[in-house]
Amino acid sequence: MNTTWKDFLASRGARFEADDIGDFGDARAELESAATDTVLAPLAQFGLIRATGEDTAGFLHNLFSNDVQHLGRDHAVRCGFCSPKGRLLADFLLWRDDHDYLLQLSADIQPAILKKLGMYVLRSKVKLADAGDDVVLLGIAGSGTAAAVKLLGIDFPAAALGVARFDGGTAIRLDERRCQLALREDAAPRVWETLASQLRPVGTPVWRWLEIEAGIPHITLPTQEEFVPQMANLELLGGVSFTKGCYPGQEVVARTKYLGKVKRRTYRAHIDGSCPLPGTDLYSPDLPDQSCGKVIEAAPSPSGGCDILASMLMASAEAGDVHVGSADGLRLAFRSLPYPLE
Repeated sequence: MNTTWKDFLASRGARFEADDIGDFGDARAELESAATDTVLAPLAQFGLIRATGEDTAGFLHNLFSNDVQHLGRDHAVRCGFCSPKGRLLADFLLWRDDHDYLLQLSADIQPAILKKLGMYVLRSKVKLADAGDDVVLLGIAGSGTAAAVKLLGIDFPAAALGVARFDGGTAIRLDERRCQLALREDAAPRVWETLASQLRPVGTPVWRWLEIEAGIPHITLPTQEEFVPQMANLELLGGVSFTKGCYPGQEVVARTKYLGKVKRRTYRAHIDGSCPLPGTDLYSPDLPDQSCGKVIEAAPSPSGGCDILASMLMASAEAGDVHVGSADGLRLAFRSLPYPLE
């Protein structure tokens, strides 16, 4: 995180846990407010890569699971970066910034992914750089999101992943109740003061819970190379094109779709206990001696306990008896997702 921005947030009451923002003074109240009010969250859990150069669109198109070649300036896309075996190394939210492209991913894997992408550049006219020092990310969530965006002089984009630009940055509509801002570093304090006067600032765990509510898992260091895109519901989130042509792992991803071999999906669930770490194994009676899946995301719930996104065998999920960490661990109580698993 940009040091100047971190110091600014600290002066506004942010309490840090490493580079994550734990809270702004009252973690429980902030979490409860996310379920009923409109909140403002610094998105320190994400990193950014800037890609620039005349070959950038084709370069990214040939590496990622979605169509980047035809990405317009008024839309963002989700996509994945896979190993040759079709396993996700990273997931991205990707959009255009003038002639550049910004790639948003989990901060803990950003340095390694930046390096790995650089290995593919070769003779392409593409430059890749860490954009974390010059772009600040904020999230807005709640029934007042559209009104909050109007404070910036723009309308809330009409469709999911629609993009609007304003003096200071870019607004991306994530869903009906959430929006993400990508701000120039010099504009971020001004935008924060405008929004924080109307919205409640909240920490990283709150936004993580909101992502779980939306059914959007993110690949982090403990879950790299664990899932093909379908196991993380990426194609259900619009993150996979099956017509764009080749990319690393494409044959495996296509075979999983066309041969009907999707046996694992990501589910939303709740446990009455503390949150497990990403990558924690799941167990069910139908497979007593081996894991039936893994936790992808976990965050404290406003109602108490912990909400989870976990990828697991569909048969185990349908049986409804899945436990965290061991065969006799806490049992998952399954919750519905905001999109169908089909």
